[in-house]
Amino acid sequence: MSDTFPKLLLRNAAAHGARTALREKKLGIWQETSWAGYLAAVRELSLGFLALGLERGDKVAVLGDNRPAWICSELAAQAAGAASVGIYQDSNLNEVAYVIDHCDARIVVAEDQEQVDKILEMIEKLPKVRAILYDDPRGLRSYRHPLLMSLESVRERGRAMDPSLFEANVARGGGEDLALICYTSGTTGFPKGAMLSYRNLMTMALALHQVDPRRAEDEFVSFLPLAWIGEQMMSIATALSIGFTVNFPEEPETAAENIREIGPHILFGPPRFWENLTSMVQVKIMDTSPFKRFMYERFMPIGYRLAEQRFEGRKPGLPQRLLYWLAWFFLFRALKDRLGVSRLRSASTGGAALGPDVFRFFHAIGVPLRQIYGQTEISGISCIHRGDAIRFHTVGVPIPGTEVRLSDTGEILSRSRAVFIGYYKNDEATRETLQDGWLRSGDAGYFSEEGQLVVIDRIKDVLRLGDGTQFSPQFIENRLKFSPYVKEAVVIGKDRPFLTALVCIDRETTGKWAEARKLSYTTYTDLSAKPEVYDLVQKELDTVNETLPKAARIRKFVLLYKELDADDEELTRTRKVRRAFVEDRYRTIIAALYGEERHIAIDTTIRFQDGKTARIQADLAVRSL
Repeated sequence: MSDTFPKLLLRNAAAHGARTALREKKLGIWQETSWAGYLAAVRELSLGFLALGLERGDKVAVLGDNRPAWICSELAAQAAGAASVGIYQDSNLNEVAYVIDHCDARIVVAEDQEQVDKILEMIEKLPKVRAILYDDPRGLRSYRHPLLMSLESVRERGRAMDPSLFEANVARGGGEDLALICYTSGTTGFPKGAMLSYRNLMTMALALHQVDPRRAEDEFVSFLPLAWIGEQMMSIATALSIGFTVNFPEEPETAAENIREIGPHILFGPPRFWENLTSMVQVKIMDTSPFKRFMYERFMPIGYRLAEQRFEGRKPGLPQRLLYWLAWFFLFRALKDRLGVSRLRSASTGGAALGPDVFRFFHAIGVPLRQIYGQTEISGISCIHRGDAIRFHTVGVPIPGTEVRLSDTGEILSRSRAVFIGYYKNDEATRETLQDGWLRSGDAGYFSEEGQLVVIDRIKDVLRLGDGTQFSPQFIENRLKFSPYVKEAVVIGKDRPFLTALVCIDRETTGKWAEARKLSYTTYTDLSAKPEVYDLVQKELDTVNETLPKAARIRKFVLLYKELDADDEELTRTRKVRRAFVEDRYRTIIAALYGEERHIAIDTTIRFQDGKTARIQADLAVRSL
């Protein structure tokens, strides 16, 4: 019975030995690894881990970009009876040290010199670590540390051991074993380590497969952090369960280009990914030839009309289908190819709300984009849109085997075989989150008349103004971020007389807008301070305000002089706002928003990831709506 990931790997290697399992773009060339090669790499690494003293029940931490070495290291640890722990590649020193120490990792696998440096700089605080392994040797030739060695040297140790020990270890594993510790985003403090079993992860993968089928011949591009449950859900749990090919971009910055080269059948991305694709099309249309712009403006409305008919449950007539075919032939076919989605059969987004305009755009060109909802503690997913039943304000209906109900206070509760074991070394948090088999999400929501789930906000983030009026900051922030010119927004108002907002512009789309109007600027700070940019953002806020109750409308806003950054602890690694931290850091600006000031003088120092600092002087305008 294939009830663990290593057992699934053995099954797939036996059934599809020569077929491509992993593909990575390296030095400009796509390098392929067959299922047989995948198994051989995992076998050698797993035996090498044993040679280093790894024991059943230990933990192996992995830190770096999406690479085959990450997946092979994860499965090698699991084959030896250990659990894998992922760390975000852009984590700072303190975040890396906290996760490695908290999870009791014995072995740390780092991608390259940058990640090795993080670990070595904090090694005195990591007494449990017995080995630090690296994949990319560039820049590490002169490094001398007793714990440091290459992954290749570990594989050599594995090749010297009895290979039958690998199969024996794999056979000892079972579905209830701990497979993965996945750390939550930690919006309110230190992240918690959610313990997930093979049964949890495989239950989710196969349930999703029932409503959104995958095929063994499918291509998938892995470009989201493997430390995130969403990417684990696709690149490991689902890929091993179904047997499709996982592709890795050359660099995170080349992901969009590499996606176009592969032309995947399955694609999963956060809202910002789909919003960026839409913005890219809009920007390029502004710069293209008059003929191409004419074609776009004539044919896109045809796609929008067909999409709306399907959303409403109406079957398009023959004339509408013929017009759509013409639009596909002259526009959509080329446009989908440019975006790399010409073969896309399964497209999904999650992690936050996605704007209606983005949904309409992709459905208009023939990409069946769906919203999903879930959390780390339920192995990534509990609800998804089905078929053409796309409702922009909902997250769909539960996947098979998952029950979802609301508590008396309106909290979303879930129950399924995919619900996690508990939090690592945190029994109190486990008891608070798991009650009578039901997983408390911490999210407030309700069911629509059609039975689809609507997520409002985190319960703790549903706040009250000074007069008692309730409001949801995240609900408003998500709608502000539907604008292509707004990258991030933080709504303020708890116990205050009215709502205000700190807004970060999207540098790329706002910059293009400014260039098209011959509006010169130098830096992000300079661009965000332009009166014309304030006017642009004010129109976006006015549009959102029209959809809100009068008492819950934004009355004042300011454009921040810098983007919110995870390295400054303003965002989590999954780009969720650390609300309390942001409100404290920008308390002077917030105080001015509730005063009579029309301008705020800023003189501050920001620190970059490499340790360098820069002084920022700015004059922020306070705008009233």
